[in-house]
Amino acid sequence: MSFNKIIIVGNLGRDPELRYTPQGTAVCHFSVATNERRKDKAGEQQDITTWFRVNAWGRQAENVSKYLSKGRRVYVEGRLHVEDWTDRDGKARYTLEVNASDIHFLDSAADVEGIPVRQTGQDAGPQAARAAGGGGAQSQGPEIEDDEIPF
Repeated sequence: MSFNKIIIVGNLGRDPELRYTPQGTAVCHFSVATNERRKDKAGEQQDITTWFRVNAWGRQAENVSKYLSKGRRVYVEGRLHVEDWTDRDGKARYTLEVNASDIHFLDSAADVEGIPVRQTGQDAGPQAARAAGGGGAQSQGPEIEDDEIPF
């Protein structure tokens, strides 16, 4: 048995590019950056950024193109794939890409539109969690307007 799965949580490095195959299938290409903080040999904190190329297909590709933009936080789950190609000089080149199977938008509508999240009384903690996407179907409190949902 074999298994190929990768999970990435990071920020888009550029706006997604939506294209269509000759058969009419939507494909969206975008890049995601992840950050890691490590100490170097001198003991100084160093930020290390890793970039991932991601492809989404079909309806998911159209939603990514419509609702995501540079800087937005995203959760991507998919399969790692090696793309081989030949450069202008005739040399064989290889690129790692992620073929996305599941994508979640992690920014709330308030984060995107610059609208402050409304917090009142003791319910401020759960309400902030719901606004950030952590609430469940049975959560109580004010209803979220349809235009506040990014998908």
